[in-house]
Amino acid sequence: MKPTIVLVHGAWADASSWNAVATALREQGFSVLTPPNLLRGLSHDASYLASFVAQRTSGPVVLVGHSYGGFVITNAATAGDVRALVYVDAFIPDEGETVFQILGGSGSALAVPDPTTVLDIAGYPGAPEGDAEAFLKHDTVFDSFAQDLPEADRWLILEGQRPITLSANQTPSGAPGWRDRPSWAVVGTEDRVIPPDVQRKMAERAGATISEVAGSHVSMVSHPQATIDAILAAAAG
Repeated sequence: MKPTIVLVHGAWADASSWNAVATALREQGFSVLTPPNLLRGLSHDASYLASFVAQRTSGPVVLVGHSYGGFVITNAATAGDVRALVYVDAFIPDEGETVFQILGGSGSALAVPDPTTVLDIAGYPGAPEGDAEAFLKHDTVFDSFAQDLPEADRWLILEGQRPITLSANQTPSGAPGWRDRPSWAVVGTEDRVIPPDVQRKMAERAGATISEVAGSHVSMVSHPQATIDAILAAAAG
C-alpha cells in the first residue's frame, strides 16, 4: 500500500509552494494532502497537524516539512501511522530547541541585530501580550528567501505570504519524531534563511539520508525534482 504524502509548508508560504511536487507525486499514484500550517505557535500547529493526519488519512503516511514545517512534523509524528519524515530546507529540531536558538549566530539572513531590518512586525487580533506577526520585507524575499525564482514568482510570494507569530519561533520543540522513524533531508546549498551547514548538522544528528540541491530556501519550488526524489525514497521505505 502506497503511503499518503502529507506536505506541510513553512512560514511565509502556503500550500501552493508544493504545487509542482504534489502534481508529480499524484501522477505517480500517490494520495497527496497539503494542509494549512496555522503558524500560530508550535504546540497549536503540531496539534492541528496531528489531528489532521489522524482524521484525514488511513494507512501509512510520509510527513514532509519545509522550513518551520520541520518543527511541526517533528512534533506531530506520533499521529496516525507516520512511517517516515522528509525535511526540505527545514529545521530538524531536537527537544528543547527553538527557531531563534538554531538561527542565532548562524549567518542566516534573519539572524540580524535589528529584526525590523528584514521583517515587518504587526499586531493581530487576540494576540497574547507581547506577541505579533512577522512578515518578510521585499528585499528579504527577493534576495534571501526566493532569490532563484523568476521575478514574477518572487512578487507572488511577497504579496501572498502567510505570517508567522513571534511566539512560534520562541517555543521549544518537544520529543523529536525522528528518533523513532527514518528521515530524509534535502539541503538547499544556496539557502540564506537556514544556512546549508546548519541544515547538514541537524540532518546528521537525526541520522537522515541527506541529498543536496543548488537551490534557495524554496528549492522545492525552484528545483522540485530533488524533493520528489527524497519523498519517493522515503515512501519506498
